[in-house]
Amino acid sequence: MNNLTSAPLPDAHCELDASSPDWFTQALAHPCRSRFVDVDGCRIHYLDWETPADASPERGILFVHGGGAHANWWRFIAPFFAAGFRVAALDLSGMGDSGRRPEYSAALRAREMHAVIHDAGLGARPFVVGHSFGGYMTLRFGVDFGEEIAGAIIADTPVRRPGDPPPGRDKRVFNHTRTYPTFDEAVARFRLLPAQTCEHAFIVEFIARHSLKRADNGWVWKFDPHAMGAKRWEEPFHEHMQNMRCRTALIHGELSALVDAERAGYMSELMGPASPVIEIPQARHHLMLDQPLAFVSTVRAVLQGWIRAEG
Repeated sequence: MNNLTSAPLPDAHCELDASSPDWFTQALAHPCRSRFVDVDGCRIHYLDWETPADASPERGILFVHGGGAHANWWRFIAPFFAAGFRVAALDLSGMGDSGRRPEYSAALRAREMHAVIHDAGLGARPFVVGHSFGGYMTLRFGVDFGEEIAGAIIADTPVRRPGDPPPGRDKRVFNHTRTYPTFDEAVARFRLLPAQTCEHAFIVEFIARHSLKRADNGWVWKFDPHAMGAKRWEEPFHEHMQNMRCRTALIHGELSALVDAERAGYMSELMGPASPVIEIPQARHHLMLDQPLAFVSTVRAVLQGWIRAEG
């Protein structure tokens, strides 16, 4: 596992919406690099953020995106942590700018996370924050490598009871191979899944613009249609949540279509009474899009509580 390339992050076709607030534009202005590391024969892409000159953090954070998403979903979140932590966010295989595999598994993706933690120099016992599908991968990581990290935050990942049917999957999207003739037409077709509204149109547009890549005759989405296969539901994620080898916390949206109060209660039982469960008001499933600053504050509070408990 060795670093292949390192370069400043390009922002072609990614002009900011004029309505973007100052906190958002300032976060995006924070320098970060685009890097790659080889993991089991697949190029894994990640971003890492520059640490301020007057800071020398010893701990790190790895952010893990949801299904069909990519590291840029964290571009306006990660800079809020860069003064106190070394920060990185990866593209899981088959998504974003990472390579594709013949087959995908949670075990392979846990190894991708492990490789990025080391390649990015996130230090001893970093933290991991995983959203949605990335939360599932974080649960597998916590079973395989949990003793190497200081804690994992699961963000609106619905862990099922044994015997429950898997969530519905929109095959029109995840099996979608349509090529759009123009960049703007593709951006206009971008939708959040599960379907939800988001008051911050400037965030949704930013993510949409970073979700595309050039093809021979136009533009396509940056994910492999097979990257979200049904095989992942063979993983006993409820057992993983019970057997995490690190501290664990759950953050979920008050209005989430996937993690309601009953689901959060079940997940709390799996984690045990020492694990925080925090509901973010007026947030849906994509809680860092709906309530980004509240999400930042919540993650900070959990991490600071864990660090204080270490003495």
